[in-house]
Parts: sequence; C-alpha cells; structure tokens
Amino acid sequence: MTAIVRVSGLTKEFPVGHGRTLRAVDGVEFAIGAGETLGLVGESGSGKSTTGRILIGLIPPTAGDITLFGRAVSAGQMPPDIRRRMQFVFQDPSGALNPRMRVGDSIAEPLAIAGEPRRARQDRVAELLEMVGLPRASAERYPHEFSGGQRQRIGIARALALRPEFIVCDEPVSALDVSMQAQVVNLLLDLQEKFALSYLFIAHDLAVVRSISTQVAVMYAGRLVEIAPRRALYDTPRHPYTRALLAAVPRPDPDRPRERALAGEIPSILDPPAGCAFAARCPLAEERCRLERPALREVASGQRAACHFA
Repeated sequence: MTAIVRVSGLTKEFPVGHGRTLRAVDGVEFAIGAGETLGLVGESGSGKSTTGRILIGLIPPTAGDITLFGRAVSAGQMPPDIRRRMQFVFQDPSGALNPRMRVGDSIAEPLAIAGEPRRARQDRVAELLEMVGLPRASAERYPHEFSGGQRQRIGIARALALRPEFIVCDEPVSALDVSMQAQVVNLLLDLQEKFALSYLFIAHDLAVVRSISTQVAVMYAGRLVEIAPRRALYDTPRHPYTRALLAAVPRPDPDRPRERALAGEIPSILDPPAGCAFAARCPLAEERCRLERPALREVASGQRAACHFA
C-alpha cells in the first residue's frame, strides 16, 4: 500500500492549569493509502476529532511523526503545497458556512485565496454544485435556505474546490437523519471513485462507517484499541470495546443473540488508570489489566488490538 498519510506516536496534550495536562491523543499510529478510507470510531471524548485536526494542520501535535504525501511534516509547520492537497468537512455544516455570504461565494472563497480569476471561480462553483447534486442556481441562495443534508453537500463542494487528494470528514453525517446519512455517504463514495480521494472518516457509530471504510480504527480514551481491515473487524472483532460498540448497533433479526451493551463512562483522561483504560468497563478484566497497559499488537493477519486477551 502506498500510504499518503502515515502517523506514528501521535500525541496531543492540552494544559489545564496547576501544572497538569490532558492527554487527548496518546501514541496513535496508522496509515491511509491512496484512494482508501480509514474509519475512526469511538465514543465522545475519545480523541477522534483532535486526531483529525492535527492531521489537517488546525492544531499542532505535542509529539509524534506525521508523513503526508511522502514528506515528513514538522509539528505545527504545514507547507502550503501540502495544505492545499488536504481539506476538512465539518460536523456542523451551518458553522462552516458564513450565514451572510451566498453559497456560491462561500464555495469560491478558497479559489479566490488561491488567486483564481473571477470567471474561472464562477465556472468552478457551478461545476461543484452539480457534482454534489445541487442546481447551479443554488449559488445565489444563503445557507439558511437549505436543509441540513443540502448544507452538508455545500460543505463537501467547498472542500473539493481546490481539488484535494485527502479529506478529513469529522462526523459529517451525525447531525442528519438516517436517509440523509445514506445519501451523503453515497455521495462521498461516488466522489472517491471519481477522483481517487482518500478519507479519514470520523464517527461514533460503527454502523455508519461500515459502508465507506477500507479499514477501521477504534479509539478509546485517546488510544487506538483495535485497527483492522473492515471485514475482519466486523466479522471477528478482537477487542472487548469493539464488540461492545457492535452490540449497540440495532439488528434486524430479534432472535439473533446479542452481547451485553456497553455500560459506564470513559475514565477521566486527566487521571488515567495505570493499566488498560477500558478495564473498569470490561467483562474480561483481571488484575493484570488494571496494572499493565496492553500494547497495540498484531493478533491476526493485518489486525491489531490492544488487549491482553485478544
């Protein structure tokens, strides 16, 4: 696999006063190949969005190595030519669009910053609107005149303006109803096939990422607990947390046995446990789990898990 994104030991700490730090991301490592999608899944507060923002250059990492398009990127230093090849799709499309700007002007803004002539910007905006399934006349309307799903399409059009190769999608369908979620996911798949895009697709629901991901990484309390090709992870999940997330997905067969749903809360990352962060919620936990932090290790071909019993 030719990786266009590779991270190793990625760590982000935030100062919280009195000499204490909050480690939101702790030693994360993964790679994303050209034309592939990594689905990054976990509960709220697990560090998913922080990871995405580090990759796109919105916040600097505290430690770790980042390689983008074959070039090592220093902490907080994103070369302009690399920055142009990456974009971000936000969870809330309303917050990403200026309510006082017409949709066409919002989509054209990155093009104007890049120095594109006005006529070329207008043509590109019309092309992008059609690309995401909206009429050209949408350019003259304001964001509040669109539904949530349509606004997310506009956000995707804006992200595509400079013809990126890698897009971080930060929970892009979590605010949408089920039918709109499917439409946006299908749109992203169509665009990926057409332009050979690579995605980091962040979500809190394993059911959402199943149809779009090439591989899936499960994050808990700032650390990766499992990463595997899509089919392997869904067919044979190796970490108890992954199994608990899958158990929470609604199933059409009421007679099919289900594992116990996940109970409890993520432990405070201000005061992390010495051993496995999941031990307090894990049905398999033993004394070793509370004392010794499990390493992310290969437990099957291409499948890694951070569990003593994987």
